[in-house]
Amino acid sequence: MCGIVGAIAKRNIVPVLIEGLSRLEYRGYDSAGVAILDTKIKRVRAVGRVAELQRKATAENLSGMLGIGHTRWATHGGVTESNAHPHVSPSQASPEIAVVHNGIIENYDEQREKLKAIGYVFTSQTDTEVIAHLVHYHCKMGFDLLTSVKRAVSELTGAFAISVIAVDRPDLMVCARLGCPLLIGLGNSENFIASDVSAVLSVTRKVIYLEDGDVAALTTENVTIYGKNDEVVERKVHMSDVSLASLELGPYSHFMQKEIHEQPRALTDTIEALIDDGAFRLELFGEHAEEVFKQVDSVLILAAGTSYYAGLTAKYWLESIAKIPCNVEIASEYRYRVSVPNPNQLIVTISQSGETLDTMEALKHAKTLGQALSLAICNVQESAIPRASKLIFYTRAGAEIGVASTKAFTTQLVALFVLAVTLAKQKGLLSPEQEQAHLGALRQLAGSVQFALNLEPQIREWAKRFGDKEHALFLGRGIHYPIAMEGALKLKEISYIHAEAYPAGELKHGPLALVDNNMPVVVIAPNDSLLEKVKSNMQEVKARGGELFVFADADSHFKESEGVHVIRTPRHVGVLSPILHTIPVQLLAYHVALLKGTDVDKPRNLAKSVTVE
Repeated sequence: MCGIVGAIAKRNIVPVLIEGLSRLEYRGYDSAGVAILDTKIKRVRAVGRVAELQRKATAENLSGMLGIGHTRWATHGGVTESNAHPHVSPSQASPEIAVVHNGIIENYDEQREKLKAIGYVFTSQTDTEVIAHLVHYHCKMGFDLLTSVKRAVSELTGAFAISVIAVDRPDLMVCARLGCPLLIGLGNSENFIASDVSAVLSVTRKVIYLEDGDVAALTTENVTIYGKNDEVVERKVHMSDVSLASLELGPYSHFMQKEIHEQPRALTDTIEALIDDGAFRLELFGEHAEEVFKQVDSVLILAAGTSYYAGLTAKYWLESIAKIPCNVEIASEYRYRVSVPNPNQLIVTISQSGETLDTMEALKHAKTLGQALSLAICNVQESAIPRASKLIFYTRAGAEIGVASTKAFTTQLVALFVLAVTLAKQKGLLSPEQEQAHLGALRQLAGSVQFALNLEPQIREWAKRFGDKEHALFLGRGIHYPIAMEGALKLKEISYIHAEAYPAGELKHGPLALVDNNMPVVVIAPNDSLLEKVKSNMQEVKARGGELFVFADADSHFKESEGVHVIRTPRHVGVLSPILHTIPVQLLAYHVALLKGTDVDKPRNLAKSVTVE
């Protein structure tokens, strides 16, 4: 996961770049760097946070009127200064080209070997360095910078947003986008590029969202955009407003797509107070949290739909981390059965809108049984369910317009994880070292999610194999079984393919009868303690001619073979792995729905806020 920013102006733009990178730091903070053109390309890079980059840039008196910057979450290559962006060509000693890049270049091995064969020397392990050398090669062949960038991107496979500067064009910055966000900020005799509007809000609110295939040339006075057919195109200028931006599609085709890609920011916003404090504090849940939590001896989660699956995931966290018994019930079922009330049980309701009638009525029922200890996890301030609850944890997903929940679900998961750790701390079960480890995992989560989002081109290819199917199975084990359930729900919600999820160990107890070569089987297979069990279950499918689609971690050691397709998510993120593995199943559902031509944002027979029984 990476954030990029660039500026061309008639003033020193280093402060603009540094501030922009600090605003993009949620996208990755393994390392950061800037390249400034001032008679020659000057580059400063630093491992760690943007503050360290700022210190080094100040020490070197870095200044200039054209430059690009980058904040990185490591994908190709480790966390080292040599792997930090910007990357240059032809050599570090005398760079003529500098590039920043967000995304994944899938054919970088092939391009790397071609470039090495003609004399280019690689000094990093990244896929990005290929872009720098490729642009330089075309410049050396006699093409101008703009044409060289166009030629270079035409040879790349994958997803990318890039910005390029060249020593012989101090009046020009070129950028391109395919599959990764990139916008242009318009100023007065100055222009900017960034991954996110937050990076340029201090200098402009006028932005243009580039579309896939766009290449843009920026000077201080003009912006020229070339579409995927190389024709000059006009893109709409937006006046950015934080509250209104969440209600606009921007460069996306659907709100669901937009909201899937907003998840890194939504997750970061949801845990912002926690990270700023550097501790799991009871006050995160309201002023009465200490009074309530000290009475709690068990948890009952009430929810519906996607929120119910969030609750099922939380059961694993609450019982393993906080050592507290937890039950999860579908809200619409709970109040119509005879239950055994426990006044010391914490009733946790989960609702994106805060208006879900089934959940609201279940909460009321629990209170009539004398269960007064209640916590609402909700995305909408001052809505009905929070108002009826003793404690509140607001997620910060922003407006979610697509009916199929995406960022609301993952922010709910984060909130529930915070609940589990906070309860463990309150019960004296959390050491300072464990607390810091959990904080560290949360800090890295947004970067891991962005990496998973960058897998979209591969998932789009998978979707083609689902377009003519009528049924699908999803498998998971342990804490990832609810994620398989969520994946099946998403697929049937928006593509209308009948999909069901099972614990992988249950295959031989019935569902295996359905498996044949027309039944795709999606497997959630992280590198955890159950991995070998999952592999055995996969063999049961393969032996019956089933086609497997496996979401694995980078270090799971799966190999593709006939009938076995593998996409690797990033490094295993431990206890937060369910959140990471939610992203690929969301993307799969979205792209299958696109192929089938369904109404992605408004699937038939469904509504966003369910306020009827």
